Amino acid sequence: MKASELPLAPDGSLYHIHLTGDTLAEKVLLVGDPGRVNMFKDIFETIEFESENRELHALTGSYHGKRMTALSTGMGCDNIDIVMTELDAALRVEGGKWNEDSNRHLQVVRIGTSGSLQEEVDCGSHVASRYAIGLDGLMNYYKEWQPGESDMEAAFLQHMGLDERLARPYCVGCSELLFKKVAYDMHHGITATAPGFYGPQGRAVRLHPSIEGLNEKLASFEWKEKEEKWKVTNLEMETSAIYGFSRMLGHEALTVCLIIANRPKGTFLNDYHKEMRELVGTVVERLA
Repeated sequence: MKASELPLAPDGSLYHIHLTGDTLAEKVLLVGDPGRVNMFKDIFETIEFESENRELHALTGSYHGKRMTALSTGMGCDNIDIVMTELDAALRVEGGKWNEDSNRHLQVVRIGTSGSLQEEVDCGSHVASRYAIGLDGLMNYYKEWQPGESDMEAAFLQHMGLDERLARPYCVGCSELLFKKVAYDMHHGITATAPGFYGPQGRAVRLHPSIEGLNEKLASFEWKEKEEKWKVTNLEMETSAIYGFSRMLGHEALTVCLIIANRPKGTFLNDYHKEMRELVGTVVERLA
């Protein structure tokens, strides 16, 4: 592996996340905000490792005897491209050399914030992403990407009628194992992942979205699977990439989000520290 293809820090850790196979646990909790990693210091019973680099704050410790790593990603799928690639690589780099034979696998749970697209899913709710629809197009840059939900993708494209200049959306499901273990009593549905916060999520400040009625179109999409009917419950900026990389690399992944905005109602939860602390505690307990 050329140094330019997979750069390492001077201490031999992965260049951006500053983790190695020794300091990375196989249960990984992803958050966007680097400050949110500090919540885990009050939850983990032991702390063995901590690093900070730009917006990437890592903390490895244990809870009820289960080793876990909390890691901030910053915002957006471009950051997830770095984080997921390097998390996987950390399992396979030993002494600065590549070991393809590593059989370690990750359980990755993103604990994030999101905006609801359904009026009944109000601020303060917990939503698990049963599926993700990526509006970011990131998976299309990888030869290994094989969409598993091609029927959903085709139905979504027909429903949305997107301009051909936009990235082709992709659909991908969560880990059934983690969904049953962590999210069994939460709201669940399809999460749309946008490549930005303003125009790509239908917000107009001085500039205006190119897709008229984006949120209404997303909210009205339904996918029928056997006896269940799935709606697009929420809109955020990371989940599709986490699910896509996990599928390609052989890891388990799930996103659970605290709803802090209800777009149909126009409401927003300004101070959500208490609610986020409760969600983090719930996920850590169930993952352990």
